[in-house]
Amino acid sequence: MKNKFIAGNWKMNKTIADTKQFINELIPLVAGANNRVALCVPFTDLATAVELAKGTNIAIGAQNVHWAESGAFTGEISVNMLKELGVEYVVIGHSERRQYFGETDATVLKRTLAALAGGLKPIVCVGETLAEREGGLMEEVLKRQTLEGLAQVSAEQMADVVIAYEPVWAIGTGKTATNQEANDAIGYIRGILAQKYGDEVAQNVFIQYGGSMNEKNAADLLSMPQIDGGLIGGASLVPEKFQAIVKAK
Repeated sequence: MKNKFIAGNWKMNKTIADTKQFINELIPLVAGANNRVALCVPFTDLATAVELAKGTNIAIGAQNVHWAESGAFTGEISVNMLKELGVEYVVIGHSERRQYFGETDATVLKRTLAALAGGLKPIVCVGETLAEREGGLMEEVLKRQTLEGLAQVSAEQMADVVIAYEPVWAIGTGKTATNQEANDAIGYIRGILAQKYGDEVAQNVFIQYGGSMNEKNAADLLSMPQIDGGLIGGASLVPEKFQAIVKAK
């Protein structure tokens, strides 16, 4: 069994001062953890986070990246800008980006290809809404988002891709998919990858669960055979809670 990959997504939270305090507290808490650890922080916190995390087992990620190298894209950030800072991962296609900022499967693909070409490791998010799940469309949505979001990604490039299954209805709502629901959905996504890339690639890809995983339910969710880790929202904002997830067995 491969180790799990726990990534915190701070969303629009924490100043530079907050970041310094958090990472200094977290470093000893997760030192020696068997699982992989990353923090995906706001753009303004990236330089500080990268500097503080040097020489530790904590990788740093951004929460978005544009597909162009430069240009008239106000409010966006390029791969080269992130690479210059020392960023390793980048979240792409989070449901909040899709819901509030017009992200589509097509733009997810463009951002993912740019990230891979520039040496960043994308955490590509997929997931259905409550209406889609209740309407029996979960598999259709997951298949479309996965295949279109990775349409031109090669089997070799998949070694650097992480997928996060985040049912939209379980993000920030306190609702969580049952262990079996999360496992089944991730198993379905892995099956799609197997059809596209073959079993070996599909088994090696880390597929995280990202729907209100916290310090109380993490161990049970992470014990499921298909779940390779978590993309953690609210619980990643408190060092002790995040540490408990990182060390969950």
